[in-house]
Amino acid sequence: MTSSKIPGNAEKPVFPDLTVDAEIDDVPAANPTQLRGKRGLVYLGICLVLIGLNLRTVFSSFSAVLPEITSDAGLPGWSLVVLTTVPVTLLGVFAPLAPILARRFGAERVLLGAMAVLTAGLLLRPLDIPGAGHLPALLAGTAASGAAIALCNVLLPGVVKRDFPHRLGLMGGLYTTAICASAALGAGFTYPVFTATGQWTSALWFWVAPAAVVLLLFLPLAIRQPSVKHQAVHGGVNVWRSAVAWQVTMFMVLQAMMSFSVFAWMAPILRDRGIDGATAGLIVSVSIVLQMLGSLFAPALATRFKDQRIINMVVALMTGGGFALTIFGPTEFIWVWTGLNGLGQGSLTAVALTMIMVRTRDAHTAAHLSGMMQGVGYGVGSAGTLMVGQLHQATGGFAAAGILFLIVGSLAAFFGYRAGRDRFV
Repeated sequence: MTSSKIPGNAEKPVFPDLTVDAEIDDVPAANPTQLRGKRGLVYLGICLVLIGLNLRTVFSSFSAVLPEITSDAGLPGWSLVVLTTVPVTLLGVFAPLAPILARRFGAERVLLGAMAVLTAGLLLRPLDIPGAGHLPALLAGTAASGAAIALCNVLLPGVVKRDFPHRLGLMGGLYTTAICASAALGAGFTYPVFTATGQWTSALWFWVAPAAVVLLLFLPLAIRQPSVKHQAVHGGVNVWRSAVAWQVTMFMVLQAMMSFSVFAWMAPILRDRGIDGATAGLIVSVSIVLQMLGSLFAPALATRFKDQRIINMVVALMTGGGFALTIFGPTEFIWVWTGLNGLGQGSLTAVALTMIMVRTRDAHTAAHLSGMMQGVGYGVGSAGTLMVGQLHQATGGFAAAGILFLIVGSLAAFFGYRAGRDRFV
């Protein structure tokens, strides 16, 4: 694994998301996945990347056809708020459960089970239940998908680190790119499928296929892993009592508020401004691709400085400003506004994760800080999609949401400044 020298600190990894291991407290230590030679390792790598490629379509696909779903299914206003908020909230609620399940059943089997639940959730989501309509299945399918994604979010980085210690840079890049690509694909392809079929249900069912394929590919590898029960022996400091940890976590909360609001509401915002569904999906996809670029370069740039105060503030203001300009700015420059948001959001997410490593002194503390950030960050960060939905319901437009994200971006800059100081948890 490559590393970068940070002034004032010891050697720190460049890939913070992948150096955090959910199984680090396990006794006995979790063994690498049992494979059949180099071909087995390649096969595992492909499976893990393909899992990552399914972890964001549930968010972006729903928003791509949200007006059609609302009109055809006759959804009440409150349900839109719930359907865009619940999956993000569950990312935080189920995150602490992932290491517990992995100690009991093994990370591979938990990942397999999560993919099975995700496939079932995607299959259930568009169903029309006689006498009840679409709403119960939409709620249940969306909740199941969010819970499954939470488990994968926590366990995948540790499995990548454990099984690819000498290819961490390559696998880290492929894995994180796959997750971003997942959101871009969901945003870009859902509306064209709707146009081709004339049914929003078909557009959502389309995403069952890639999840089912990964489930079948990963099945033989996961079920042949031996079952070893582990116990948790904790190390590192108590991050919940650290002021630095709370500053980093608040930075994560605010970036999550903006990140998942892009997935849930960017396409509806663009369509509200008179942009057609196909173009809106393409714009969101390009914005997410720009997130990939930001996430690739921001960590290396951030770790070149003695502290990260300036870069944290800049990318937070870029993100909030880009979101607001998407709502208030001239539509002639809509690609500029969404591009600014995409570069800012990708960089913001990456530097927030970078804080895990540069603000901690050992791997145990980093893992516990990561758990705190995911639990609180996603759980509280889901308030972003909730507030956008409620403001839209109350005002009938998105202007209030634009003001909201100017405030959220400013708060992210404040906590980014605090979290970026050269201090340790």
